[in-house]
Amino acid sequence: MDLYEAIRCRRSVRSFRPDPIPQEVLDRVLEAARCAPSSLNLQPWRFILVKAPQIKREIVSCCPGQSFVEDAPLLIVACGLPTEGKIGGRTPSTLADVAVAMAHLSLAAAAEGLGTCWITAFEEEPLRRALGVPEGEQVVLISPLGYPTDKTTRAKHRKPMSEIICWERHSS
Repeated sequence: MDLYEAIRCRRSVRSFRPDPIPQEVLDRVLEAARCAPSSLNLQPWRFILVKAPQIKREIVSCCPGQSFVEDAPLLIVACGLPTEGKIGGRTPSTLADVAVAMAHLSLAAAAEGLGTCWITAFEEEPLRRALGVPEGEQVVLISPLGYPTDKTTRAKHRKPMSEIICWERHSS
């Protein structure tokens, strides 16, 4: 699958087959995240990969209404590290940097026939304790990773270009 097809086909997957992910496929997906750009090229991210059923259950207990993630063969917990990178000279770039890395990962996963789903509905403190995330690092998102039970692709609802693109200056 080429990049543009992966962009068009990528969707949030909430039902996974139990099939394991071959290591070479996982390596390619993780490499896509590793290669993502970041502010000052600081790469302020850490990815915790979770296969163990008990730890997956602990993660699910911190994610109200997200029990489907436990069915995926792998969970990826994306953490942001403190960084010198700034957005507009004042806002730390950590969240944006981690989001870009996870976008790369999600597109690579789609190209490999894998599904992901960005989970941001979680209780951070119990999750940090369960996974041993050190003080100063932030859990940014969780994504299940696995083969979808349903490979059907659907048209995405997106705003028209005229609503999101401005030329030369901002316009309402």
